[in-house]
Amino acid sequence: MILHIDMDAFFAAVEQRDNPGLQNRPVVISGNSPRAVVSTASYEARQFGIHSAMPLFQARQCCDHLMVVPADMKKYSENSRRIMAIISQFTPLVEPVSIDEAYADIAGCETLFGPPSAIAMKIKQAILTDLSLTCSIGIAPVKFLAKIASDMNKPDGLTHISQEQMPQFIQDLPIRKIPGVGTRAMKQMAILNIHTLGDVQRFDAALLTHKFGKFGLRLFQLCRGIDDTRVQAQALRKSISGETTLAADIFDFQTAKEVLLTQARRVGRDLRKKGLVCRSVSIKIKFSDFTQTTRSRKTDEHICSSEAIFGIALSLFKQVVIQKKIRLLGVGVSHLQSKDAPVQMEFLQPAGHKIKRQWESVDRAVDSIFEKFGRDMVAPAVLQPAFTKPVGKGGGMTEKTCIKAVISGKVQGVFFRMETLKAAQKIGVSGYVRNLADGSVEAVFQGTPDQVARMEKWCHKGAPASRVDLVFTEKIPVIPDRHSFEIRY
Repeated sequence: MILHIDMDAFFAAVEQRDNPGLQNRPVVISGNSPRAVVSTASYEARQFGIHSAMPLFQARQCCDHLMVVPADMKKYSENSRRIMAIISQFTPLVEPVSIDEAYADIAGCETLFGPPSAIAMKIKQAILTDLSLTCSIGIAPVKFLAKIASDMNKPDGLTHISQEQMPQFIQDLPIRKIPGVGTRAMKQMAILNIHTLGDVQRFDAALLTHKFGKFGLRLFQLCRGIDDTRVQAQALRKSISGETTLAADIFDFQTAKEVLLTQARRVGRDLRKKGLVCRSVSIKIKFSDFTQTTRSRKTDEHICSSEAIFGIALSLFKQVVIQKKIRLLGVGVSHLQSKDAPVQMEFLQPAGHKIKRQWESVDRAVDSIFEKFGRDMVAPAVLQPAFTKPVGKGGGMTEKTCIKAVISGKVQGVFFRMETLKAAQKIGVSGYVRNLADGSVEAVFQGTPDQVARMEKWCHKGAPASRVDLVFTEKIPVIPDRHSFEIRY
């Protein structure tokens, strides 16, 4: 039998345990910025309709006396380590799947600790006694049912699905409860009149695969109680990712580039710290209307360099047509393996192999500096704004910067370019403006930061009788010999 142990509102429960003033109060773990989202909600908060991933401002609207507590990941990680140690006292086959949940295979442990339900109760009691925390446990012959069972009687629940109960349980199990069945799949399920997992048994593997791809074959197996996945005590992580919800929606390329680099460095450090390499890089973009898109690419060889991860992530980002402001950006890596795992050697090394190795050495040196002196001691120079400091009047120094702007909307034509020229000459920037084939306008503005900022603000408004829909800006290196503004054709 397999157990799935899932802690109850883990982060919030730890804070309520450590702070008596939070007990029996609606509590969420979250940042406190305008763009923050709920990480965990206590069960008292959930009574107001608050749930994880909900924007914090919405949570406050649901409950005006909500208690917001910042996350303390170091404390949560220590509690997680102790929870996994408790579970390991009952079986060596423990597979942590997140900071607050794990699978445990208790086959052969009955003679030592009793039947499955008794083992689950002992685990629950040990966690409660040692850590003053509750958990919910699901027991089933297969992993996917154990996970579903653990969620059925939260909080502090215990649900046991025996081998004899499996067929009827599967027959009645709502299809939406199956991990992997999302909104798009549910639409197909409705068309096929599938409401429970038992309904899937009416269809053969070929049709399910045609409708749902590889997941269709898994559905064909699950509806018959077949789940070959085993509890793996030393399971290798399948992916590592990092993402950030931005303080304000963005549309300029330079800011997006900086965020991608930050996440690539974070993911790269995590890879190297765990002694892993990856073979695939992906990005996630969530827009201001909460729609999102992802892109991924397989690498030529296994990598762990932050520079290599960033390069691929940036290339993927450039492939996406950005038509709305961006709310969230993330970078992830997958197809992981140990850096010491044997690999098939290539007769000819991939292009850039030597440079990749050099960057890995640089990254490891930077990692050592981070560990010893902190993360603020070293920063990449690649994202620093390019500027020159020519001698000005009276021998002073004048800082310059340069941006490229792409303006979309009712903007193409001689009139708009002439108005841009007039504005640029009035403000005193150099550069150029030209029409693009897709109907937008490209402009480069170079001058002092204040001058360039004024021109960027002008672009958002545009010339009279024009209609500006979107302005996409990107910082570019200063052009040393550019001293005037012109119209290009």
